[in-house]
Amino acid sequence: MSTKLIDLNSDLRKLVDEGYEVEVKECFLILHSVPYVNSKSEITYGALVTDLTLNNDRTTRPGNHQVWFVGEHPCKKDGSIISAIRHTTATQTLCDGLVVHHRFSCKPPVGYYEDYFEKMTRYEEIISAQARAIDATVTARTFKPVLASEEDSVFCYRDSASSRVGIGGLAKKLAVERVALVGLGGSGSYVLDLVAKTHVREIHLFDGDDFLQHNAFRAPGAASISCLKRKLLKVEYFSEMYKEMRRGIVPHPYYIDDGNVDDLSDFDFVFLCVDKPVVRKLVSDFLNGCSIPFIDVGMELELVEEQLCIVGTGRVTMSTPEKSAHFADHVSLHGDDADDLYGSNIQVADMNSLIASMAVVKWKKYCGYYQDNYQEHQSAYVINTHQLTRDEMLGV
Repeated sequence: MSTKLIDLNSDLRKLVDEGYEVEVKECFLILHSVPYVNSKSEITYGALVTDLTLNNDRTTRPGNHQVWFVGEHPCKKDGSIISAIRHTTATQTLCDGLVVHHRFSCKPPVGYYEDYFEKMTRYEEIISAQARAIDATVTARTFKPVLASEEDSVFCYRDSASSRVGIGGLAKKLAVERVALVGLGGSGSYVLDLVAKTHVREIHLFDGDDFLQHNAFRAPGAASISCLKRKLLKVEYFSEMYKEMRRGIVPHPYYIDDGNVDDLSDFDFVFLCVDKPVVRKLVSDFLNGCSIPFIDVGMELELVEEQLCIVGTGRVTMSTPEKSAHFADHVSLHGDDADDLYGSNIQVADMNSLIASMAVVKWKKYCGYYQDNYQEHQSAYVINTHQLTRDEMLGV
């Protein structure tokens, strides 16, 4: 039970004070020991569950009027189902240790419940009334304490985005231990922005470069002038930004080279977002040798002077223990100079964010978060033809 959250919110506190067995698990509110009648007209006990709509750990008006239920479908005292609240029946894992079986719907006349006390007690009244018609002494108000469980989240506040749509359990597929991000330029910074909002335990940042004014125009967020005057390294700037939201950001203020590339040896996954082919070759050779899966991103942009516009391609290339021989066919691995005009500070934040999104979607497919029928290891977006390709597939 999260006592902090309950103490902060009067509607949750009122449930506890009135004797309900209340538990907050991740971003779900659970009301335990709710008496109900099963199809054999027997009294048994289940649990009501709802997602919590929060803002700064304060409950707001519930985002919907529905709840989940753990147990058999509640019945009337004669064993017939309470059809008035019936919505769907399906076993679903909401988060670790929380499996529900039914979804109920009871919309109040005004269209919403004012708070979670009103919402949960309304459903408890409907369900338990049938049990009390058999035995007037049964109640959900047991005043039984629920043992506290330690919060074990990487986030500084609860992930209500996943819980409110019932994908908290799915989000845990991304809770790998260690992910590395090599290169915090435009694309790398957007990759960080997306990965930081997942349940990865540790995100290690490798970059020895300064965060300068031009970087602010191809990075997430809005850097202030005072921030730029501090002349932070990129790893310092982004570590400070994301520590407001989550734990586990680990800065490494140096470039990867021959002398330290083995610092990448213990990672579950690596995002490679560099523009120098020689660094890409060094890192990719090392990761392939260690059978560590990784994604490399890149752009090949060209200025069309006659039309004063840019054409080009954004690329995402994945290498895994199952498929890596294709890598050298799609990326530049030789030379010290940056790949293209991207290295001359052309402002292409939209393309940075696009290929970063493609890279993170590919990583989530690899983790099983998204379905991956083709298991493509190479994908590219062509700007002027608006074409998205997939190649180097393992699937059908």
